[in-house]
Amino acid sequence: MIPDAPAPELLVTLDMTGKVADYRRTTELERAERAALDQGTTVWRGQGYTLRVSAVCAVHRQLLACCQPLDGGQGIPAVTAQRKARREYQNRVGTLAP
Repeated sequence: MIPDAPAPELLVTLDMTGKVADYRRTTELERAERAALDQGTTVWRGQGYTLRVSAVCAVHRQLLACCQPLDGGQGIPAVTAQRKARREYQNRVGTLAP
């Protein structure tokens, strides 16, 4: 072990609502983001699904940052269910240590 080497970041598993996951899959992703989504586990819940994503905190924050259009603006109409789905994921990401 190298004494001055930073500790590797641990993977954090968060549930991403299907509406957010579907949106993210239609946008351009970085390699780490694409890998995190591709390796996610689908959990069916009622009428929709949740994608259980394991990634380092930085990747979760990048995935969240690119979901801002779900709140409306930038030429995209706001859809209440999508806004709520993004907020839920934002709340989950917000619990992660900075």
